[in-house]
Formats: sequence, C-alpha cells, structure tokens
Amino acid sequence: MVRRKDNRGRVLNDGETQRTDGRYAYQYTDVLGNRKVVYSWKLLPSDKTPSGKRKDLSLREKEKQITADLNSGIVPCGGNMTVLELVEKYISQKTGVKHSTKVNYQFIINIIKNDVIGAERIDKIKLSDAKDWIISLSNSRGYSSIRAIHSVLNPAFKMAVENDLIRKNPFDFKLSTVISNDSKTRQSLTVEQEQQFLEFVKNDNHFNKYYDGIFVLFNTGLRVSEFCGLTLSDIDFKNRKIIIDHQLQRRYGIGYEVTSTKTSCGTREIPMTNEVYECFKRIVKNRENPKIEPIIGGKSGFLFIDKNNMPKVAMHWEKYFQEICAKYNNSHTIQLPEITPHICRHTFCSNMAKSGMNPKTLQYIMGHSSINVTLNTYTHINFENAQEEMMKIHKWG
Repeated sequence: MVRRKDNRGRVLNDGETQRTDGRYAYQYTDVLGNRKVVYSWKLLPSDKTPSGKRKDLSLREKEKQITADLNSGIVPCGGNMTVLELVEKYISQKTGVKHSTKVNYQFIINIIKNDVIGAERIDKIKLSDAKDWIISLSNSRGYSSIRAIHSVLNPAFKMAVENDLIRKNPFDFKLSTVISNDSKTRQSLTVEQEQQFLEFVKNDNHFNKYYDGIFVLFNTGLRVSEFCGLTLSDIDFKNRKIIIDHQLQRRYGIGYEVTSTKTSCGTREIPMTNEVYECFKRIVKNRENPKIEPIIGGKSGFLFIDKNNMPKVAMHWEKYFQEICAKYNNSHTIQLPEITPHICRHTFCSNMAKSGMNPKTLQYIMGHSSINVTLNTYTHINFENAQEEMMKIHKWG
C-alpha cells in the first residue's frame, strides 16, 4: 500500500493530508458521529511556523489531544462552543428566577459579550487564563461584581465538564486565592450610636414623625423591602407578631412590585417586643387613610403611604436616614457614621448575637438561608465584646 507523504517526503498517518498551500489537515469523527477537521502549518512540534503565519500546535499534537478526548468521551474542541454561548446556555436553564436575578444575569452576559474572552472556545480556557482574566477585571470592577461573574462562570464550566465538552473546569478555584476582598465591610452601630440616633429622631420637631418606623427597623431585623411591604393584615396585635411573607419594591421600568421574600427562609413570623408593639399601635393609629387604597400584587392596606397615595419604598426611608444623619452631624462635634435602613438590620443582628440569642433562633428571625450568613456576615464582635463575655464566664473583675 502506498502511503501519502508531505512535500518533505514524510509519511502521513491515516486521516492526515497536506493541502496545496502547505497547511496540514487531520480529519476524524467525534463522539457524536460528526466529521471534523483540524489544521496546522506544522506536522511535528519541531517544525518551524512559516513566516507570517500564526503560531499554533503542530498537527500531531492536536491529534494526540483529540485521541485522548475521544478515548475519554470528551467532545473535541469543546463542541466549538464559545464562553459566551456556554454562559447563555447555562443561564437559559435557570427558570423561575426573580426579576433582580435576571437583571444580574444580563449584566454578566453583557460583560462577557464585550470582552475578548466571550469569543474564545471553551476548551481553550486554561486555569491560568481564567485567573489572569479575573485579575484583569479587578482593575476596573469591584469585588462584589467579580464575585457575581465568577459565581456564574464556575457552574457554567462545570456543566460543560459534565456534558463531556471539556476535561477540567478552569474557573474551579476560590476567588480569594486570586484577588483580595476590598468590598466595604458591613458595619453595625454601637449601643451608644444607636441610642444617640434614636434620641435625636425622637426629639427633632421635623423627623420625630419617622421615629416609630425607624425604631421598628432597629428592633426587628426587617429588610427594608419587607418593612415597606407591611400591610395592616401583617400586624397581628393579638398574638404580638409580624407576619413576613412578601416584600415591596419599586424598579426602574417596572414600577411597584410585590414579590416573595428574598429566600424561602425569609417567610417567617417575628415576635414583637413591648416597645415594637407600641410603635405599631401608633403607626396604625396615625396612618392616613387614602381616598383610594393602592393595591399592588393583590396587597392593600400598606402601613406607610407617600404624598401621592402610594406605598413608601426603600428610597423614601434611605432619604430620611441621610437627612437625619446630616442634620445630626451639623449640630454635634462627635459625628455619626453613615446610617441606612440596612445598617439597622446589621445592628439588630449583632445586638441579638451579643446578648446570647441562640444562633438558630437568630437565623430564623433574620430570615437567613444559611447559618453562616448569620454568624459570619452580620455579627460584629470586637475586643470589648470578647472581654465582656470572658468576664461573665470566668467572673473576672
């Protein structure tokens, strides 16, 4: 049998050919039964790449990779799928997600679409490439954004591995091993700061009308969207509990929207302390009944109504907090830090943890899906707290 040879007289293996322009080709059948062809300007690794041509693996090196993939059932060349196509396919399989999650997914898709990595074939991305890309992102994007991107790419490439498109997941690494977390640490107020803030609101002629609502935020751990979504029927005065089964938000381009709680664990019932009970009594008593009750997502009787006879949303309360802090700091030498409705939530959680509340009970009240969030993210402990606890246990001092 006469074997084919290249223009240098070297014998070509089965499936190998050399084109008239000198480029080598290897034809094979992939695991799906499709005929495929790969090309290279070099037959062997020791061959030189012709002048003006892009450097690449030799044909024999590509054949070796293809043979190894075929033997292990891997689809060669990653099925010619690009990173963008993989991410879009992964996201398309996410059903029943909330609007905010869809927005975040589209944000990630746009980043990848506008980056050179989006057009790269998935089998071309190696671990070092993935890490280098993450590092490059840190020059222009914050840690939280990069974490969101990584949290999509990691499972997307895992899906590609499970579908035999690639051997390894290049994004299977902890983000902290590549870039440092420079995001702003969630803070809580000290007992003194909380007292100073509440006392100022209570005694201020203009802001005292918000006192009861702000006190509730500081003493229930409610998310501001849950707080804004409260209706008359959610306040059970008889059993002294707050029923949380939805949240209210206003989104650009959508308007007012009642949705389920952030997680399934967010649906809960929060006990009222005597002080919170009295606050709600005053809130209901002083509530201005609009001529036409707004109905959103089947909910009506919202506790807090704005001048347009619509429910107040997070933006309203965030503005109140900003104005209160500004007025306080303008008249006091010792300044208060930035205070937001969400800091009220952090402060409540930290206060409960420091008081010795059972962590699982605190997790339930906060509506956290994981105990790790309760223990590691929202509880702010310092030296004084540790010293106080040790003195209690050992009866020092």
